[in-house]
Amino acid sequence: VRRLYHELQENLSSLPGVRSVSYSWVTLLSGGHLATMIHRPGTTVGSNDRVNVDMMEIGPNFFATMRIPLLAGRDLSTAEYDAAARTSPFEAVKAPAPVVVNQSFVETYFSKQNPLGQIFGDSLPDGPFHAFPGYQIVGVAGNTKYESLRSEIRPAIYAAASDGGASFELRTSVDPGSLVTAVRKTVNSVDGNLAMVGIDTQKGEISRLLSDDRMVAELSSFFGLLALVLACMGLYGLLSYEVTRRTREIGIRMAIGAQAGNVIRLVLGQAVGVAALGAVVGMASSLGVTRVLKSLLYGVKPGDPATLIGAFFLLALVALGACLIPARRATKVDPLVALRYE
Repeated sequence: VRRLYHELQENLSSLPGVRSVSYSWVTLLSGGHLATMIHRPGTTVGSNDRVNVDMMEIGPNFFATMRIPLLAGRDLSTAEYDAAARTSPFEAVKAPAPVVVNQSFVETYFSKQNPLGQIFGDSLPDGPFHAFPGYQIVGVAGNTKYESLRSEIRPAIYAAASDGGASFELRTSVDPGSLVTAVRKTVNSVDGNLAMVGIDTQKGEISRLLSDDRMVAELSSFFGLLALVLACMGLYGLLSYEVTRRTREIGIRMAIGAQAGNVIRLVLGQAVGVAALGAVVGMASSLGVTRVLKSLLYGVKPGDPATLIGAFFLLALVALGACLIPARRATKVDPLVALRYE
């Protein structure tokens, strides 16, 4: 299997438009997930202090292909991949397996010391399997989402792939869809019995993960916009009616010497005060409601300042227009007409 993967990797890498190729037990963000139990680093193998960490079996050039940065140490070597492929779970292994861990693993278990070279133990095996001497850290990779976009980034181990199943990842410089036929031919040239299944792009994978969220977001946006339009119409109608109702008062003020600017400031001051009070109450209420919707939000915090401030200024602008337009119209009315207005 190791020779097969190596041949596939070489042949796929030679295709025009392919920059790099690797493989892994599952692809990132595909919904697949592998975890393993280890003894908490710093505890003895015989203790019961075990923790669950994410595990990903990878092939050569995985981090470069997926553009996951190596923050410290090195990548797994070719010799280490060959050794992993030759190792059987029924054989006794004397040396710890070299692994790359993510930044979350280091922050959780080695925050105050250099993680490179550290050894931590695997959980004790059962049945016919021999005791495994554990893992030794040779490199530290950046954090990345594993199972899905919503899953938390947990401590993770990247180990050399053995002879299990694998999914290949190709990074291309051209449209990846245009290479599907060439990839099929390349796979068939290695072995005509091999079948390609689950062909997709990373963007397509992410798009499917977000399909339900996108639908909810579109519906929420539509009803939110509808509510905003109704609120603006109601606010404009209410304040416009209130100013129009005071036309007689405005005529009296102007008849006894009030200037148009004084009248407009008076009306705007009262209206803006009411609108500001309503906006503050509305923002406070929205903060309480959005916490209930936290599980539906992605990339936006429940109390997102930009959203709240934007809504505040939009409603304030509507309130200003609702008062200013009828107020200016009222100031242009002849005071004698305004005094006779009912």
